Amino acid sequence: MEEMRSYQVTEWDKPLQLRLRERPEPKGAEVLVKIEACGVCHSDVHIGEGYFEMGHGRKARLEDTGAKLPLTMGHEIAGTVVAMGPDAKGTSVGVRGVIYPWIGCGHCAHCQRGHDVDCETPRSLGVRADGGYSNYVLVPDGRYVVPIDGVDLNLAATYACSSLTAYSALQKLPPLLPEDRVLIIGAGGLGLAAVSLAPLLTAGRVIVADIEPVNLAAAQRQGASMTFDSRTPEPAKALKEAAGGSFRAVLDFVGSTDTAQLAMGVVAKGATIVIVGLHGGSIEVPLPLLPSRNLTLRGSYVGSVEDLQALLKLAREKKLAPIPLATRPLADINAILDDLRKHRVVGRVVTVP
Repeated sequence: MEEMRSYQVTEWDKPLQLRLRERPEPKGAEVLVKIEACGVCHSDVHIGEGYFEMGHGRKARLEDTGAKLPLTMGHEIAGTVVAMGPDAKGTSVGVRGVIYPWIGCGHCAHCQRGHDVDCETPRSLGVRADGGYSNYVLVPDGRYVVPIDGVDLNLAATYACSSLTAYSALQKLPPLLPEDRVLIIGAGGLGLAAVSLAPLLTAGRVIVADIEPVNLAAAQRQGASMTFDSRTPEPAKALKEAAGGSFRAVLDFVGSTDTAQLAMGVVAKGATIVIVGLHGGSIEVPLPLLPSRNLTLRGSYVGSVEDLQALLKLAREKKLAPIPLATRPLADINAILDDLRKHRVVGRVVTVP
C-alpha cells in the first residue's frame, strides 16, 4: 500500500519537514481522498509562523487556540475519494472533488445550520487538522467532498479558499449602482478572484489598489476598471482624486494597519468596509465616526459549503474568469512559501504531490 507523504510544521516558524507514515484507513463517517492538487494560500505563511499579529506587539498564538504539532497545512485541496469508513455517505469511491476545509464540530447550532465557518470549536483542514500538503487527506464526512464535474481540478482546488473567501466577502456588500465605486485592496489570489466575481455579484465599478506593479497589471487583465499604486504619497487623497470621488464599499484582502487606514480614508458616508485579510495589525477608530458617518465596518472569513457549490456551478457555466495559476511540485513547498513571503507570486500556486 502506498505510504502517506506529508510536509508538516514540526516546529513553529521553521521549514516544513517531510514525514512518512502509513496510509490512514478511514473510520466511521470519514473518507480518504488521494490528493491531486493543493493551492498555497498566504495565510499558510502566518499559520506556519504559529501566530497572527494583533497590533501593538500582541500576538494570537495558534497553540493557544488548540492547534497541535506536527501539523500538515494546506486547505485548497482537490483529489479523488479512494476509501470510505463504514458509516460514510454523501460521496462514493472514485468521485473527484474539491474539499470544503472549513469544518466545524458538527454538533453546535452553527454547524447544524450548515454554518461551519462560525463554529467556535472548528477542526478546519490545514489549520486545526491535517490538510493538503500531502498525498492523502482524511475528511471527516463525505458531504465536504464537492464534485468538480468537469471543472479543471487545479483551478477547482483554489475555489476552496481564494474564490470562496472573495465570494463570501462580496455578498456582504450593500446593493450598489453602476456609478458607485468599489475598492479592492490587495491583488493577490483573493483580490484577483474578487475582481473576477465582482461583475456577477455587484453593479459597482471595481478599482484595485496594491503595492506591486505586477499584481496591478494582473488586476487590469482580470477586468478591474482602474488600478492604483498605494505606495503613492497621501494614498487616500490621491486615490479619491484618481477615482473621481469617495468609495461606497471597500474589500480589504490584506488586512494590515496601512490598508485599513486607507479604507477608512477613502469611504463616503453610508459606506461598508469589509476586512478579509489576515496580515495583522490594528487601527484606532473614533467611535462617534461610525454613527455620524453611518459606516459599516465588519469582517468576513471564507464561506459555506453551499457557497462552494455555487462557485463550481458558475465555473461549469463558464461565468467565472480563472485567476493566474502556476503548478509546482509539492516538494518545493518551502520555496513556494518563501516566494509568498517575498511577494513573488502572482495569482495562485497549486502544488502537485
